[in-house]
Amino acid sequence: MRSFDSAEELVSALRAGAVTSVESTEEAIARIERDDEVINAICVPDFDRARAAARQADEARARGEDRPLLGVPVTVKESYNVAGLPTTWGMPPHRDYLPAEDAVQVSRLKAAGAVVLGKTNVPLGLQDIQTFNEIHGTTINPWDHSRTAGGSSGGSAAALACGFGALSIGSDLAGSLRTPAHFCGVYAHKPTLGLAATRGMVAPSEPALPVDFDLAVVGPMARTARDLTLLLDVMAGPDPLTLGLAHRVALPPARHERLDDFRVLVLDDHPLIPTGSAVRAGVNRVADALIDGGARVERDSPLLPDLAEAATLYMQLLISGAVARFPTDSLEQLRTRVAGLSAADQSLDAVRLRAMVSSHRDWLETNARRELHRHAWRRLFTEFDAVVCPITPTPAFPHDHSPNPMERHITIDGLDYPYFDQLVWAGVATMPGLPATAIPTGPSPEGLPVGVQLIGPMYEDRTPLRLAELLEKKIGGFRAPK
Repeated sequence: MRSFDSAEELVSALRAGAVTSVESTEEAIARIERDDEVINAICVPDFDRARAAARQADEARARGEDRPLLGVPVTVKESYNVAGLPTTWGMPPHRDYLPAEDAVQVSRLKAAGAVVLGKTNVPLGLQDIQTFNEIHGTTINPWDHSRTAGGSSGGSAAALACGFGALSIGSDLAGSLRTPAHFCGVYAHKPTLGLAATRGMVAPSEPALPVDFDLAVVGPMARTARDLTLLLDVMAGPDPLTLGLAHRVALPPARHERLDDFRVLVLDDHPLIPTGSAVRAGVNRVADALIDGGARVERDSPLLPDLAEAATLYMQLLISGAVARFPTDSLEQLRTRVAGLSAADQSLDAVRLRAMVSSHRDWLETNARRELHRHAWRRLFTEFDAVVCPITPTPAFPHDHSPNPMERHITIDGLDYPYFDQLVWAGVATMPGLPATAIPTGPSPEGLPVGVQLIGPMYEDRTPLRLAELLEKKIGGFRAPK
């Protein structure tokens, strides 16, 4: 049974003739048909075309061809356009939308020889930390069915945890790669902003043009750290319609190859929200492994940008962009509510509310402040190679489908906090556009997966990815749910 083999292991087996793509694909399909009725990760299966692609992969290998993912079964987040399959983003008015061409990343997967098994479930409009929608229902956490798999790449994370393909591709604006990986015990990498082309990862109401939305990236998900690098190498590169006409990607190598050469800043406290005990323990497991491996570990630095201001900037950029793409129907009511806010109210709820009615001038001012933070990060990364910190304050939380997410809460060690405040840790990397690798650290006392993120310098994605590989050897990695 190879359902839980890494992509790297599967590629080696395919090259050695120990297994065929048809066999691997049939095994993945059988596992999906057996287990996914409960998990609901694969919302749009494409088994007939997958079988045909697997046969073609085996024929190509018999002719002596070799490509990075030739014959490897993979899944694709529902939000990517795949020609002939519906792209809905979970929005009922678009349940019948069929794109005419593949997203650029789907094209790259196929060119690399991957076998696409189907598409994975997402939340409505990709706008939640959970994965459920009216069209495709709810994706559950494979470790605890009463809890969420995370969002918005929750279907992809759950699929990997269950052995439904060796790799998946997702996207990340508010932790949408990292949070599901953290909740489901798998790996994910949020690339540097702009590293991987996003065309065709677009809402069905919008044309698939080469537009790079602020903060948003596409990236790889896998069951091992090395597989993230394998898939990122397929995904990286500008859009061939724009920058790709003149630019090529040449990522620098990792800063270090050995753990004892790394300089790491470890954070587990945020000024705006507490870190739950289970996640704090996960951060400390990583810190202990780093120290045991000889790395230089610090718990604080005067070079660290102000995390409270960073969270405010992130919320301003995130919410203003979301409202621009998905306009609200009650703009005047929002303006009235904002006018009633006290100037002294600087809570994240107030920040989000003000951002919904912000002007272009407001955005430019926020963006200028972001550039100051980016420069501060450059200075920090002259003294450190990576930053270890939480992804969210808790492991996977119970399903909460109450209709107004602004009225939901997240419970941290028995106390409630505003639901969207948990995004502040994701924003540490997202706001300045830094690369961040999500890795599992072991289970919580309740047996739930706990992950952390390794944040690296801009366009030095191989540095956190290499650190992830080294930590996988020290503390272990993916464990399949029982």
